[in-house]
Amino acid sequence: MASATSHRFIVIEGPIGVGKTSLARRLGASLDAELVLEQADQNPFLERFYKNPRAAAFQAQLFFLFQRSRQLEEVRQGDMFGEVRVGDYLLDKDRLFARVTLDDAEYALYEKVYERIAVDAPKPDLVVYLQAPVDVLVDRIAKRGIRYEQLIERAYLEKLTQAYARFFHSYDAAPLLIVNAAGIDPVNNEADYQLLFAEIVKARRGRHFFNPAGHSLLPAG
Repeated sequence: MASATSHRFIVIEGPIGVGKTSLARRLGASLDAELVLEQADQNPFLERFYKNPRAAAFQAQLFFLFQRSRQLEEVRQGDMFGEVRVGDYLLDKDRLFARVTLDDAEYALYEKVYERIAVDAPKPDLVVYLQAPVDVLVDRIAKRGIRYEQLIERAYLEKLTQAYARFFHSYDAAPLLIVNAAGIDPVNNEADYQLLFAEIVKARRGRHFFNPAGHSLLPAG
């Protein structure tokens, strides 16, 4: 069921296992939107990375960089004032992951590649940042049962959630809705989804924090 919104490009972000892609798909269906989704299963280095991070981090990261930049270039060249689009990543996320997974020498080389190929990515009208504790992420990753994701180490998730928190602490490139997603299931629970959907489609500026358990929208510092 399509619903009117002033947003033309909404991005759902958050660490592995928090539910961003599933939410993006459901939101896209509600808004009759085009989906701009990562294709992680196309990365031939990803399973190798989870088995042995040091052996395949650089290859996995470069593959994602090329994939994401190409996809967003196609979006930018399209009609950004036409249909609504919903994505499950920011291009900035690529650098965030690179800083977590690469050593200093690899990251320096990655930065040179990034500067050469990174596109002028389309600016979202709204970024929805889903937060959840590591214990919740571990549980959700286990439940969704993607084989190679079962290799993900807890220490990696801890570094990743910390990196996300630092990144969004100072993020001001677009309106930001920070959602406490620990105790809700907006994909399978209709009440949770409708509550979150109502907040996402609102037009707003700046940053806000939404705690569905409290059913209140508060400024986030």
